[in-house]
This record gives sequence, structure tokens and C-alpha cells, in this order.
Amino acid sequence: MPIKSLLTFVLLLSAAITLSMSGHAQTVARAKTHDKAEVAESRLQVGAAQFNEYLPLLEGKRVSLVVNQSATVKSAQSTPIHLVDALLNHDINVVSIMSPEHGFRGKAGAGEKIDNDVDVKTGLPIHSLYGKTKKPTADMLANTDILVFDIQDVGVRFYTYLSTLHYVLEAAAQAHIPVIVLDRPNPNGAFTDGPILQSDYASFVGMHAIPVLHGMTLGELALMIVGEQWITTDAINAIEGKQLAQHQSKPQALLTVIPVANYHKQMPYSLPVAPSPNLPNDAAIALYPTLCFFEGTDVSVGRGTNLPFQLIGHPVVALGDENIDVATNQAAPSPKHNNTTLKASFMTEASFSGLDIDVLLNAYAQFNEQDITFFTRPDFFDKLAGTDSLRQAIIAGKTSTQIQASWAEGLAVFKQLRSPYLLYPLTASKLPNDVKARVKTINMKAATYHE
Repeated sequence: MPIKSLLTFVLLLSAAITLSMSGHAQTVARAKTHDKAEVAESRLQVGAAQFNEYLPLLEGKRVSLVVNQSATVKSAQSTPIHLVDALLNHDINVVSIMSPEHGFRGKAGAGEKIDNDVDVKTGLPIHSLYGKTKKPTADMLANTDILVFDIQDVGVRFYTYLSTLHYVLEAAAQAHIPVIVLDRPNPNGAFTDGPILQSDYASFVGMHAIPVLHGMTLGELALMIVGEQWITTDAINAIEGKQLAQHQSKPQALLTVIPVANYHKQMPYSLPVAPSPNLPNDAAIALYPTLCFFEGTDVSVGRGTNLPFQLIGHPVVALGDENIDVATNQAAPSPKHNNTTLKASFMTEASFSGLDIDVLLNAYAQFNEQDITFFTRPDFFDKLAGTDSLRQAIIAGKTSTQIQASWAEGLAVFKQLRSPYLLYPLTASKLPNDVKARVKTINMKAATYHE
């Protein structure tokens, strides 16, 4: 049976059945749904916390971890502990660490290249996947039996942890190494919006034909990447000059996802650890899908201030009534409009979520009025959008309603395409009575699904 049909069949079997009720029966049903939602939220468990589900898969194996500072779980004393330390405490043979953009400890600024290193606490080698090498090499994988991926995402296509996941899956499949993804909630999971990426605009800030806000977790996206065969598995016969035959003795490459237990996509989720230096809080994460587009313009989003991704400002164009100074800091070693004072609008007080195109349109109009160039990095703006149509629509004076209507058909096709890979219901009312997470496994070579 094709993977999409089989996945759909499995997910439909596990879906909650909604019965038509009236009067007193409806009241009882609403009460049960509310109670179930409260129980689920209080019992939410990220994939990494479900040791019983994946520790047996790691025993006796040489394990490499793809992690950053967000890969934490609660210890027996309810204090956060990094996954590296937790696995070592369980006598798992961790042999190396691989780190994405911002590094293993998550302190490097955006775009700052990361070098290979050694973890001071454990002595483990740290291989950088953000620098000259973005895909695990044969040398990195030579001493590895299984890869574990555990990184907190924010649900936006141009956030580069998704691209790192893609390259990890691809390298693992080519080397016949299994991958376990320990899933985490998507704080923007309630939203699916924005243009679908066109192949001509693919880059490390957008590799897949998905919208800006895709409404999926990295675990779901991992299943989709493999199921839709977006990774190269059999197209090459060698890995960096080393014949693939050397890896034939390794087990068949499987992707296993440990889902978040007791989770639905509209569930509020405050990240316990900042996923990157310039997304320090919930407000920045909610504003990020919209404000990141300004990275392709002359507008500052607050890098080099104490409110990164929580304001828009410019030294000349008054985008708001607040004044705030920009200066180099650890999170922003080269901020836009460094050593100037921004005329800024602080956006933390507004009720803001999803994608708000009017913020872009209003700023563009103000720049036009003063004859100041808005799109200072048009090529990068188009990479973020995944198309040049958004920039052209802004220049043409289209309204936000017209712009978002132009995405409707693509979003409908995407939602249908992603449906077999979804692991979580959209709302609490669809949570099954048995809210225990079910492990999902897929063959990375032949795309055969198992549960």
C-alpha cells in the first residue's frame, strides 16, 4: 500500500469519533472535552522525556546527538537537565554531538559560523553543522550506530533547524544509519499561512515546498521529508570518496519519531529554553514569522537592543514613537543600524500571532513617502518568502487581503499533502481518550511506514 494511503488509514483509525448530540448530552460532552484538555496540558511530555520509548533503541549502540541548548528534560528532582547528561546518566554510549546554527550552547549570533569544538563538561567532540559543513560527513558518522535529533523549533520555514534536520536525514539514509527524532511542540502550530516556496528560491533558509507557517512539528516534518522523498538516498554510490559498500553491514536506515504526549496544535506552549539568542521569549517567537521579513529591508527588528524581534524601527523613518539605541551585543555582533537611535514601534503590547502582512505594507508605505529604499536586500527577502511574488505584490500596492488570497490554493494543496504525516490533532476536542504518544517509524530507503 502507498505510504500516504497507509498513513492516512492509520491516523483515521486513531482519530476520535465525534457523535451528534443535543441538550444535556452536548453539555456533558463539552465538560469532558474541557477536562481532557486540562489533563493533557498538565501531562504534556516532550519526546525526550519518554525514556521508556527510546532508551531500548540506544542500548549497546554508539550514539551521536544532534542537539543544542533546547534539548533539556526534567530530572528526577524536577530540575532541567541536558539530554547529553541524561543519556550519559542512563549509561548510553554517547560518542559525539552535532550542533546547528547558534552552536551547541545556542550563544552564537544569527549567521555566525560555528567551528568544531569539544564539550568541556563531557569531553565529547562537537561537530558543527553550521559553517563550511551543513550536512554530516562520512568522518562525522564513522563511529556512529544511531543518530538522535532533539532541537526545539518555532514552526517557521526559514528557521534553519528544519534545514539541519533535512541534511541529517539525508546523510543518515545514505550511510544506512537510523535516526530518532525526539519531538517537541510547535509554539506557532495553530497557524498555516504564507506563500509556498518555489524551487528557484530554495536555500538554507527554505528548502521545501511548504508555506512560511507550516503548522507542523519537526517530527511531523521529518516523516513528510522522508515520505515525500525530498531527501536523496540512492542517487549517489559513494560518500565523500568512501564506497557505500562499507556501510552495508549497518542496519537498515529507519526514521523513528517519538511524539509529544498529550499535545494538540492549539495548545499554548511557552518554551522553557530560548531556541536562539534573538528569540528570548514568547512574544519574540510569536512576532518572528512576520518580523523576519524585515531582514530583507532597511528596517531593524531590534537586533542589538533588549527587544529583538519585538519592535520595528529606523533611524530616519519614524515607524513608532519610541526611541531605542542599537549597539553590538553577544546575540547581535553586527546589528543593522549599529550605533544609531531607532524611531521604533514596540510590538509586545499588541495581540499578535500568525502572519500579519499589514505590518509590512504600512512600513513600505512610510518609506515610499520619504523616498527611502525599503528593499535593501531584495534577493534575501525573496529567499525568506520563497518567491518574488510577495515583494512584487507589495510594490504593486496590493492589499493584505489580496496578497493572502493569492496563497489560498497553494495552502489547500499543502494541507492535503501534509495530512498523512500529522501526529497531533488541531484542537483539544480531537484528543483521543488514550493520550499516550505512539511511536512512528518509517523506512528512509523505501518509505514504508510502521507503527
